[in-house]
Amino acid sequence: MNQHATLKRTSRIAAVAAVAMLALTACSGGGGSTEPASDELSGLTGEVGSKDFAEQYILAHMTTELLNHHGADLTANTDLVGSTNVRQALENDQFIGYWEYTGTAWITYLGNTEPVQGVEAQFEAIKEADAENGIAWLDPADFNNTYAFAIRAEKADELGISTLSEIAALPEEEQTFCIESEFSTRDDGWPGVSEAYGIDVPDSNVVMLDTGVIYTATADGTDCNFGEVFETDGRIPALDLTVLEDDQEFFPAYQGAFTIQQSILDEYPEVADVLAELTPLLTTEVMQELNQRVDVDGEEPQDVAIDFLTENGLI
Repeated sequence: MNQHATLKRTSRIAAVAAVAMLALTACSGGGGSTEPASDELSGLTGEVGSKDFAEQYILAHMTTELLNHHGADLTANTDLVGSTNVRQALENDQFIGYWEYTGTAWITYLGNTEPVQGVEAQFEAIKEADAENGIAWLDPADFNNTYAFAIRAEKADELGISTLSEIAALPEEEQTFCIESEFSTRDDGWPGVSEAYGIDVPDSNVVMLDTGVIYTATADGTDCNFGEVFETDGRIPALDLTVLEDDQEFFPAYQGAFTIQQSILDEYPEVADVLAELTPLLTTEVMQELNQRVDVDGEEPQDVAIDFLTENGLI
């Protein structure tokens, strides 16, 4: 082989190697499911749990991808339905952790009938109480996914209504509600809010629907005027719904925070440091935008989670 042919062959080999290196680099930098950037969480295995709605799916995938980027080997489990089932999965060691809301834990799991006034005070109260159950609450995010009632904006203008206190004065035929089955039995749900605001309507005025259907039903206005919603849901602005002011502050704070088995945190305290990079970025407005990408635009929760982590330099 002459020198010219040898040089051409060497150049081709170098070019192939360069392309391969670029492809490898692209793969390792894009998804968060690739080689970890560090290994401080090496040995941490198991499942990160989730409740059955978009925000929880996104948070579960964010947490899984981020912790795996630091050496863990976790999977996101988004299959369970109902808050109580997810909490039990944590207590039974099926999940290493999942994102929970302060008001839900305080009232539904710990059996308190009255919320603690003040977002910070509510968080500290649940953190202290759950420590006795072997469950640790990491620092909370700055979003409050509290319950609320929404109405389509044009109907709110027609009725001249902006607060929950004004509902009881409306004609009975206008006091129609769409709620989900879990909300219908919770102390911090329909039984409590209807009593607090003096809403006394026949059962036929209350329709129970799946969570996602409530938003479209409320926007349509056929089944109900008032729909039970979550304040961080992206369908609120997308469907031009107006959230009524909880002027008697009935609903407790539902601040989001990652809950984790204390034994896992003791073994891998770095989990708190890693998630502390993510938590401050999660505001109510940010969660509305991310939720809208899933619930309105139809994107996959895992893709939304990975995009957010990548755009913020976390993976």
